[in-house]
Amino acid sequence: MKSHSPDYVFILSLVILIVFGLAALISASSVVSFRDYGDSYFKVKQQIFHGIIPGLILFFIFFKLDYEFLKKVTPAFMGFSLFLLILVLIPFIGLSHGEARSWLGFSGISFQPAEIAKLAFILYLALWFSKRKEDSVKDFYQGFLPFSMLLGGIVLLVLMQPDLGTAMVIVLTSIAIYIMAGAKKAHLGLVLLVGVLSVFVFFQIAPDYQKNRLTSFLNPQYDTKGIGYHINQAFLAVGSGGMWGVGFGASKQKFLYLPEVEGDSIFAIIAEELGFFICFLFMGLISFIVYRGYQIARSSPDKFTFLSVMGIVSWFAIQSIVNIGAMVGILPLTGVTLPLVSLGGSSAMIFLGSFGIIASISRYTKGKKF
Repeated sequence: MKSHSPDYVFILSLVILIVFGLAALISASSVVSFRDYGDSYFKVKQQIFHGIIPGLILFFIFFKLDYEFLKKVTPAFMGFSLFLLILVLIPFIGLSHGEARSWLGFSGISFQPAEIAKLAFILYLALWFSKRKEDSVKDFYQGFLPFSMLLGGIVLLVLMQPDLGTAMVIVLTSIAIYIMAGAKKAHLGLVLLVGVLSVFVFFQIAPDYQKNRLTSFLNPQYDTKGIGYHINQAFLAVGSGGMWGVGFGASKQKFLYLPEVEGDSIFAIIAEELGFFICFLFMGLISFIVYRGYQIARSSPDKFTFLSVMGIVSWFAIQSIVNIGAMVGILPLTGVTLPLVSLGGSSAMIFLGSFGIIASISRYTKGKKF
């Protein structure tokens, strides 16, 4: 199919998000960076050199790839990601950070295989569903059962780390793809039922820190100096910002009161410093990127590209909602990053690579030139 110019509005929106994210990280991480490394910009530099720059390289690589070639390499990409997920569980190979064994490291550089698996599984499901007619997708034995087995296998590997937040994002993103592929409503209800039961079982055998997150969500005022400390400090940060914020760089909570200020708590610092109005615009930017992705998907050349784009933007939207929702108390703390804003080299790199795929597909949209 003949190509045309890509969606520059979509690409510009990503540039704005990256710049905003780095600015937020400069402020949020300054105290922790200076305490631990004697350099207020250490974690920002880490994000740039371990996340943004490799991510931009991936963006341009995927941008140049033809989607037909992407179809061919997707099975191998999925197999490679599964290999990494298994590798991370092997003692003396997988690296631990806190309570979870979720990292692999080589030559002083570590990364999370689960981030690679998110993208690989999206592309694999898009390819798998694109090869099936709608009737077979709706069929229990040809659609629901194999989909459930595929999803269950990859989620099990992630939960063994254990990483409930990543597992939740993978499940919700996969269900979104399943819906767009033409899932039967009764089968969706069954998937949700199995999901709820699986979460219940997981919390019966989960480590204490996972159970504590659920307890603090259900009752934030329980043990405010112990298991409820994180969420209550986040509430304090968000509430202190008001409409206009206390001013960029003027956060009090980042002075070692709020845990993980550079990671999954960064939205609370944004809310404290910049206030509700800027947070509203920030969430509007996220929504616009999702909307623009949806527009690209609608005009995409085939079912594989449609499901791939919709899967990636659904993943981006779901992970953003899960992160922000935790900071305002409507969802439990999960530890997932705020895409392209939180510190996380693996996350930033893979998200940028994923958006490179969308930008590439935008060059082949039908009847629509950007």
